[in-house]
Amino acid sequence: MPNALINETSPYLLQHAHNPVDWQAWSEAAFAQARAEDKLVFLSVGYSTCHWCHVMEHESFENPAIAGVMNQHFINIKVDREERPDLDAAYMAFVQASSGQGGWPMSVWLTPDGEPLAGGTYFPPVDGHGRPGFPRVCNELARLWRNERARLQANATGIFDQLQRAAATSAPATELTGQKVFDGFLEDCQSGFDAECGGFGSAPKFPRPTVIRTLLQLVERGGHDSTAAASAWSMAERTLRAMALGGIHDHLGGGFHRYSVDRYWHIPHYEKMLYDQAQLALAYLDAWQISSNPLFRDVAEGIFNYLLTTMRDSGGAYHAAEDADSLPAAAAIEKREGAYWTWQAEELSALPEARDAAIFAAAYGMEAAGNARPASDPHGVLAGQNTLFRALPDAELATMFDGSEAQIRTHLQAASQRLLDIRALRPPPHRDDKIVTAWNGLTIAALARGARVLARPDLAEAATAAAAFLRRELWDGNDLWRSFRGRRGTVHGFPADYTCLIAGLIELHAISPTADWLEWAQSLQQRLDSQFWDNDRTGYVMRPALGPNTLLVIREDYDGAEPSPNHLATENLLKLAAILDDDAHLARAEALLQAGSRMLETQPFAAPLLVAALDLHQRGVMKFQIPPCAPPALLQNLHASFLPRAVHTQSSGTSITLCEGVTCRNYP
Repeated sequence: MPNALINETSPYLLQHAHNPVDWQAWSEAAFAQARAEDKLVFLSVGYSTCHWCHVMEHESFENPAIAGVMNQHFINIKVDREERPDLDAAYMAFVQASSGQGGWPMSVWLTPDGEPLAGGTYFPPVDGHGRPGFPRVCNELARLWRNERARLQANATGIFDQLQRAAATSAPATELTGQKVFDGFLEDCQSGFDAECGGFGSAPKFPRPTVIRTLLQLVERGGHDSTAAASAWSMAERTLRAMALGGIHDHLGGGFHRYSVDRYWHIPHYEKMLYDQAQLALAYLDAWQISSNPLFRDVAEGIFNYLLTTMRDSGGAYHAAEDADSLPAAAAIEKREGAYWTWQAEELSALPEARDAAIFAAAYGMEAAGNARPASDPHGVLAGQNTLFRALPDAELATMFDGSEAQIRTHLQAASQRLLDIRALRPPPHRDDKIVTAWNGLTIAALARGARVLARPDLAEAATAAAAFLRRELWDGNDLWRSFRGRRGTVHGFPADYTCLIAGLIELHAISPTADWLEWAQSLQQRLDSQFWDNDRTGYVMRPALGPNTLLVIREDYDGAEPSPNHLATENLLKLAAILDDDAHLARAEALLQAGSRMLETQPFAAPLLVAALDLHQRGVMKFQIPPCAPPALLQNLHASFLPRAVHTQSSGTSITLCEGVTCRNYP
């Protein structure tokens, strides 16, 4: 018999609907039951494409004996972190503070009033590898709740009280010194930069597109002749090139996997997230505009191809993610990480031309025993498997195979298309097909900008269709909603949903100025201000609650896998202020910059988007007012130019007008 999750729409919750655990979704009723039965709540938070979430489900939640322990002692609640980022952030703060680490699945034991008492991430089914077994933890916490409740609560209350007090105070503001911030950001980047392999830090390596895009903006700020600009370009270009050539890049289908488990960008964690595709497409477009390197354009085109062919929903919006794990064959029982994406060397025999196979194997580093370094595959999951990465450039292949570079490219294209067709016959990875508003906002921005930069009307149509879907299904004229899958979800939008969608609409307005996207962006900004602005913290906050009680006030200030809503809002407000000549938007952007001044001074690497917004504020937004009759050649030159401070709107004149502050110039 299925449990209560069978009535949910989240793919993650539905994955657990047939567990023997008596799972419930987050609700007041579940906590009321915990109070009535005087039980702890076990809260498990994850997402449907999370590898270790699958592992813990298989090992523990599908185990009838372990499920019996859980059902006896706890009220068990499942939460999809992608639907409820507020709950995830609140309890993750506790887990990190109490255990020193975080991640998913997140496992937290709560009082019937929602106060966290203990937590961690993945727990094995038995003691091992320095981790206590999950049943032992469950039994011990149940014993403490029965027999030593006061001590258990006292230990945990201090941690959560400290988090609540810290959230109630704002960091003291400092004077924004401009160049000091930019120099500090570059120094932070340089100190962590891997000059050999690109990227920042060692393994695992995450793309961090906000860091790369801010470095590219500083290239434009300093000009190519400055030392700072040269350093910024060197780090950004090396990182983008290394990722493009590495195994983190899907060389057949386009797009990028989540992160690299090694410093070489070779062996990835194979899941694919929508927000990565959108932000990396923007980064590669920026780099192509600066350098005219066709590699960067090709990568951006590949991302767009992946979005349009694989991730697009029939309604026009975009799905959330693809899983890392899949069945290695139709008759297989157990999924394997990377099964859909990797290759055995003998599979190249399916290519009709032996020369194609030889060139492809050399180009993409394929080996008979598999090409994963032992350190990158400690459990031997990838034995005999090859993750494609660009091992040799066309010029070396041309010498090796006694042909021209053009001939090499022809052979590689033929082989790639044949292998892509073969891969399409494999059991596909699970796709989380829910539509997340924030991630679609980022995708709209990327598609609209790609339409303008690459002169591709199909991308403009795709961006428009996605925006129309969100307005039709996830905006009720007053509130934005977080997600959709078959029907609108039950959770209202968060600051990230508003800010990411506003950013997308600003880009969409640039290519469709006669539509009403700008008006919708204004409505969203007004709702964001009224619903989420907190004067005491000078920013936009989330307030996850249980009943009338706020669990924790959360002001997101880190540009990680996704941009901070406060930092993206700063950029949006500066752009809206320029487009609309609205001093109120400017004032709020300046307040956000001032509130982030301490972070800009001490931790700029954690806030690259805020660094970029400070540059935008200091140098000013470039507003291009473009008439309908603008010459196509002039527009083409404008759109091909890297102008990270530019916004585009329509004018009624006959010339393109560029306004920077009070200064305006016309271009016939």
